[in-house]
Amino acid sequence: MQLYNKLSAKERAALIDQSGERRLTLSFYQYAKIDNPKIFRDHLFITWNAMDVLGRIYVAHEGINAQLSLPANQFKAFKEHLDTITFLKDVRLNIAVEQDNKSFLKLKIKVRHKIVADGLNDETFDVTDKGIHVDANAFNTLIEDNNTVLVDMRNHYESEIGHFKNAITPDVDTFRESLDIIEADLKEYKEDKNLVMYCTGGIRCEKASAYFKHKGFKNVYQLEGGIIEYTRQVKEQGIENKFLGQNFVFDDRRAERISDDIIANCHQCGKPFDVHTNCANEACHLLFIQCDECKEEMDNCCSETCKEIHALPYEEQKALRKGQGNSNDIFKKGRADHLPYKKDLRNIFEVLKAKQ
Repeated sequence: MQLYNKLSAKERAALIDQSGERRLTLSFYQYAKIDNPKIFRDHLFITWNAMDVLGRIYVAHEGINAQLSLPANQFKAFKEHLDTITFLKDVRLNIAVEQDNKSFLKLKIKVRHKIVADGLNDETFDVTDKGIHVDANAFNTLIEDNNTVLVDMRNHYESEIGHFKNAITPDVDTFRESLDIIEADLKEYKEDKNLVMYCTGGIRCEKASAYFKHKGFKNVYQLEGGIIEYTRQVKEQGIENKFLGQNFVFDDRRAERISDDIIANCHQCGKPFDVHTNCANEACHLLFIQCDECKEEMDNCCSETCKEIHALPYEEQKALRKGQGNSNDIFKKGRADHLPYKKDLRNIFEVLKAKQ
């Protein structure tokens, strides 16, 4: 019984090219009680592997969080399989704004403690007491209200390339960091302001909205389906788009363009640019924004040191990496000190002051 990938990413990419089939990229999540995540995980792998599903899926006692791609002609069978699982019947599937046959090249289904690393003790508050879900039209109305505080629940490298107009974009590297920071910085607005939140597909807001209600916020709202569903509704219903730039995604596409606005800058030269890349030095792989000119000049590397290492023969590079862990810069997501134009986020109170 196969419960793991047998093909490398390179081999899988070649097979996708050979097949000539169109693939769909989509995501979904659902909080639900899963008694045995390991058995559930294995069941999903066996079934989805047979459908040629590829992606990154997390399963935990609290539910499932999935980002994946599959052949378009398997979509009906995939949906029918989901509907056989009680808590996934009619679950909302967020179809990607921009499609790419190679958004995922392996099927990885992992059992985790939580489907989103939030650092919260769920026993201390009612996780089902969530905020009010709003669609794109209601969301647009809310965020134009002077009584609304709009908060981006994503990390700095996500909001750097795209966010909603007038949104607070917390200067954080992880979701768990943002919760206490937002609660502390907005504590004086708990009673009288609308706290409106959004994220990529909605999953982070599900837990965050319940947490903030527990912390005393009276008027808590969340964008139903996140940026992905918002964009779909905007296009289908002709609603005004208030999202600026690109939506960061966690697959090989890295982003989906929502508007033509470019709100970020190349981290090396400062030129307006909003496409992330990974440093080509195998010992670094720092995620950062690099324009085409800098990419050519720096050989797709984030620093002169990495450029020199990347130019070495492969065996020499491999020898240098032996016994070494990843550079700590890999976790900084574009905020390494050697990048002169790394993001400088505005303080929450500067955003609020600008709205008054």
